[in-house]
Amino acid sequence: MAKKFYKRGWGHTKTRGRESTVRCGFCGRSVPKYKTFSVVKGMRINDPMLRGRGGGALRRGLTMMQNKIYACPACARHRNIVRRKKR
Repeated sequence: MAKKFYKRGWGHTKTRGRESTVRCGFCGRSVPKYKTFSVVKGMRINDPMLRGRGGGALRRGLTMMQNKIYACPACARHRNIVRRKKR
């Protein structure tokens, strides 16, 4: 997974202060949505024995319980989701 630099501009909304807030999935902090990084968490069945027993969906590699969570900038840096820009 390619890591992107943490840099955001104000082009995400027409006026400042009108952005909705979301909760960080790791620490629970309330953060404006434009500052967060989306992370898709899920579980995938890769065992060939289980895929052979199941139906067509299991043969292709079923993705179960896939959730999109948001990470605040501090948690994204701590968990290596993004890199901090070197000055």
